[in-house]
Order: sequence, then structure tokens, then C-alpha cells
Amino acid sequence: MAEYYDPETYPKEWNYLQTGTIIDQYMIERELAHGGFSSVYLARQMSDQFQVALKEYLPRKLAHRTWNNVIVPNSKETQAMFKRGRALFFEEAKVLATLKHPNIVEVINFFRANDTVYSVMTYDYGVTLDKVVIKKMLPVTEAFILAVFKSLMAGVAYIHEQKFVHLDIKPGNILIRPDNDALLLDFGAIQKLTPYRVSKVDTVLTPGYSPAEQYDTNAILGPWTDIYAIGASMRTCLDNKTPMPAVERVQKDTLIPAIKAFNKRLPDYILKAIDWAMEPIAENRPQNLEQFKQALAIT
Repeated sequence: MAEYYDPETYPKEWNYLQTGTIIDQYMIERELAHGGFSSVYLARQMSDQFQVALKEYLPRKLAHRTWNNVIVPNSKETQAMFKRGRALFFEEAKVLATLKHPNIVEVINFFRANDTVYSVMTYDYGVTLDKVVIKKMLPVTEAFILAVFKSLMAGVAYIHEQKFVHLDIKPGNILIRPDNDALLLDFGAIQKLTPYRVSKVDTVLTPGYSPAEQYDTNAILGPWTDIYAIGASMRTCLDNKTPMPAVERVQKDTLIPAIKAFNKRLPDYILKAIDWAMEPIAENRPQNLEQFKQALAIT
């Protein structure tokens, strides 16, 4: 048997855990979401049938699943990067298990299995903001914006107080629960706040929501980086589409300011705050959430 496998020769359904699969003490029900580095599943604890979200580390450019659910590198060349990423994923799960706030997803367990690593999170019922916006499920009013983003910023402020930045805030990672209470999801990009840039296996970038400094490996990241993403997420609620990528705005900014584009839809103070948060140059933005909250009259 070969030491490494060609994932192209395996059935596509092996990319994902199938319903009924048992991983440690959890039974898979269905897939919830997937990205380039991991997949999230709805699962049940077999001891008490309590529903959880199970996240599996599987970077598909580096590794793949075999018939018995073991995760193996695609080649000798990708082995080192896969192992490095696996170690980072596990360390991130350890960190997240220490972060407890009602507006950020809670990690309740993490473990190794199948030559990869898993984190277990509480499962909350709601709809992600991107779906709310695209399907026009709720009217985007002043009250809606303030309720969603006040609760979101409560969670982000806690993260910043713990000396971390999230680095992947976007509508798809904001779960809207009853009473427009936001829950911040997916901490795969989280980094410690440091006076220098932390090098990771691969920088998480989401065009439209990642500010320009996130693309620059020499730039320092901070609360202002998350603030841009929050502002861009607010702008999406108005535009009903992803904003113009920040790196393009630095070169030639053709994004019409919210205060001009939506001056009759929401009060000026909200629109001005959105524009301030979305300043392409980091130094021109609010430098901390307290400044941004003051602009939004959030206490």
C-alpha cells in the first residue's frame, strides 16, 4: 500500500463525514458548513443526545480523508504544512475553550482522532446574517442594525480585552438569534495581539471584509482590523452585496460613501460611523471599539 494517496481516486462523498458516523463520543447528523481548512457538522453527544457543533481540521489542499475517516497528507510535500496547521488548530481550540462570552461561540471540548483534531462547540439556533440579508428575512432598520451590532461588538470587545483579534468577521460568521442577538462564529483566524505580525500557515482573507493591512504581511494588525470587517458587514446589510475589496479601494476607491448612498435610509450618525470604520487606511479608522461604539451612540 502506498504511503500517500491521490485524493482524486476516492469518492467525493469521502470529503465529508457521513450521517451516523461516530467520532469519539459524538454521532454525526449532517454537515453545517465547510471551508478550505475545516468542516463543521451538527452532531449529538451519544451519552445524553445533546446537540453540538463538531469542527474537523481538514485542509483539502494539503490532505484528504481515506475510506476509514483517517486524514492523511496529499503528499510528502504537504505533510509538514498539514502537521503545522493541525498543531495550530489544536492550540486555537485550547485558547477558545478559555473564552466565555454570550456573544461568541463556546468551545466545550477538543480532542485528537483519525490523525487529525476536532473541536466541539455549543450549537445555537439562528440564521447567519448573510442569509438574512440575501433572503431579505428581516427589514434593515436602525433598530435592527443597532441590536445586531451592539451585541456583536460586546463579544468582539471581550476578545480584544483578552488580547486577541478575530480577523474573520463577516456576515457568514454572524449568527442572528431571537431578538436580533448576534453570536460570532468561526475562530479559525484568531491571533494574539502582538507588536509584530504573527506568521500562520495561510492568512485568512475574505475579499470585501478583510482590510488592506490584513493582506500585508509586514503590517501590524489590531482592533482596527476587526473594526473594518464590522463596518463592512454593516455596509452589506445596506447594499445587499459584498463591499468592494479593500486592496482595490487603496488603489482606486470607487465605493460611494454610505452617507451619500443611503442618506434617507438610516440616520446620518450610523452611516458616518460605517464610513469611518471602512476607511481604507488603518490609521484613519477608529482605533478601538470604544471609539466606534461612541460614534454609534452605543453604551
